[in-house]
Amino acid sequence: MSDKNFSRPERVLVTGGTGLIGSTLCNALIDRGDSVVGLSRDPERAARSLPRVEWHGWEGERERPPREAFEGVDAVINLAGEPINQRWNDDVKDRIARSRIKATKNLVAKIAALDEKPKALISGSAIGYYGDRGDELLYEDAGPGDDFLAGIVVRWEEAARSAEELGLRVAMIRSGHVLDPRGGLLKELLLPFKMGVGGPIAGGKQYMSWIHRHDEIGILLWALENEAVSGPVNATAPNPVTNKEFSKVLGKELGRPSILPLPGFAIDIVKGGGVGHAAREGQRVFPKKATDGGYEFKQPDLAGALANLLS
Repeated sequence: MSDKNFSRPERVLVTGGTGLIGSTLCNALIDRGDSVVGLSRDPERAARSLPRVEWHGWEGERERPPREAFEGVDAVINLAGEPINQRWNDDVKDRIARSRIKATKNLVAKIAALDEKPKALISGSAIGYYGDRGDELLYEDAGPGDDFLAGIVVRWEEAARSAEELGLRVAMIRSGHVLDPRGGLLKELLLPFKMGVGGPIAGGKQYMSWIHRHDEIGILLWALENEAVSGPVNATAPNPVTNKEFSKVLGKELGRPSILPLPGFAIDIVKGGGVGHAAREGQRVFPKKATDGGYEFKQPDLAGALANLLS
């Protein structure tokens, strides 16, 4: 890939910047010399946790962001969204949908009203787009699934992609299970495995398309800088594993047994529908655009990734 395909934005606006991924991304941008503008429901609280970010208030589902937040902004990274891994009910499902779809529509509507527009929108997405697909190998051109999360992701991506009509380059980052002991699925699994009661979930045959947190940030930055990247981008390691294999590798890293099977409904009862859904669904996703585009994974294999995260 030639150098002409790469550019370094100097001022980046980030939504969802106080989340686990967002906060790590903001720090990475600042550490490399960029200035970062953040949008938050509670900008004062956000400023206490990330004081190097310039914060502005925004209720994403209710309003368009303030115009002044976009002054001098070269690119936008949109990571706002209600957490999936919680107990689902109708109200939570509505918040999950609105925090992604309506907030992204409001974001793009504000960009449309700007005289000076950013050049790129890098918008969060998820491999939930594909639905439960068994062992089918999924590239970015695969069609969507038909379950609740797939429907949300389809509409979320449509909202982001509408910014193309405004002249922006738009990339949607379909993230897999981001491995980080501080949150997400890995955090949920650590306690039972450390107690010696971990094992395959719902039979363990379903594929888990995972990504180390460093590569999640790496792909976001790569998509931000690479002017050749647009459309959906799978943010998953190039070596997806089954849940049974994941359990075996995690147990080995922790020095604990990993043979006790856990029925899928038990996860629903203990943790709620969101966690259970994420654990039972299977997607065998390959990051074709990233690998073809020259992105080099820091942690391509599960054993090395878990050793890095848990050592």
